[in-house]
Amino acid sequence: MSGGESKQNGQAASAGGRWVGFRPEVKVLDCTVRDGGLMNAHGFDDQVVKAVYHACVEAGVDYMEIGYKCSKRIFAPDRFGAWKFSDETDIRRIVGDNETPLKISVMADAERTDYHVDILPREQSVIDMIRVATYIHQIPTAIDMVKDARDKGYEVCVNLMAISTVSEWELDQALAALTQSKANGIYLVDSFGALYSEQVQYLTQKYLNFARPAKMDVGIHTHNNQQLAYANTIEAIIVGATMLDASMSGLGRGAGNCPMELLLGFLHNPKFRIRPLLEAIRDHIQPLQEKLRWGYDIPYMITGQMNRHPRAAIEFNEKTSPGERDVVGFYDLMIEEE
Repeated sequence: MSGGESKQNGQAASAGGRWVGFRPEVKVLDCTVRDGGLMNAHGFDDQVVKAVYHACVEAGVDYMEIGYKCSKRIFAPDRFGAWKFSDETDIRRIVGDNETPLKISVMADAERTDYHVDILPREQSVIDMIRVATYIHQIPTAIDMVKDARDKGYEVCVNLMAISTVSEWELDQALAALTQSKANGIYLVDSFGALYSEQVQYLTQKYLNFARPAKMDVGIHTHNNQQLAYANTIEAIIVGATMLDASMSGLGRGAGNCPMELLLGFLHNPKFRIRPLLEAIRDHIQPLQEKLRWGYDIPYMITGQMNRHPRAAIEFNEKTSPGERDVVGFYDLMIEEE
């Protein structure tokens, strides 16, 4: 046995049973730029976006969500960066014709997207997948958006938002309607970072009960308000979710998302490589931390525990420096507003 073989076998033995996270059918979507853009008005410069793109390619990530498709009638272009709108020319400036295995995704919010016009036919676009984000009351619009995107030739997933605020009856009705659409998958989204493992297990199984007969995938998108984004993603994988969202160093709105580097380590799929992610994090993501201030933080914990949108915590953090924050006062304010 050669020295190299001995070292490799020793490493495999030391890994013990950690390969149990291996799920070859799982697909991973990087939402660093799209979700992280909620912290800087989608104003990432091209250098950062290109670094994320190349890291995703080299790391073997399946999808990269490069931004939103938002209406320029509703959102003034001079107030936002390019990735609020993800115009074809801007995307191609980053990825060219994207002659790689990585697929490009954009998110289109129900009632905030001129989807009939702004989403081009697939043959005219470098985009591969449209993800429709919808709240429970917007389901009819979301279903029409799914049809429009599928008719144009795209893969389509639906992200059902703020699920922790939805009643059981409403959720059943929504899932029944969405599984009659032409979507390829449906995402369980913990928008407020409020869910615990038992809830994630229960909800993932519910989604699967609706999705499997329709031959749809189930995905999971978590937020880290209670430091459970990674753990809850694992819970969903164990139950059967196969579409997983994550971002580099957890960059995302407020408390951020499941960290990509943690997730790929858990999955133990040899197609994934962590080193390219670490390089992008070191060179491009970590330098943003002081300014954007995402990640686990007590104000975000408070909104997560109260099942509240993190906007109040974001505003609180923007107005105060870390050394001056009165987190007790913020807690009392949130209690008063309950």
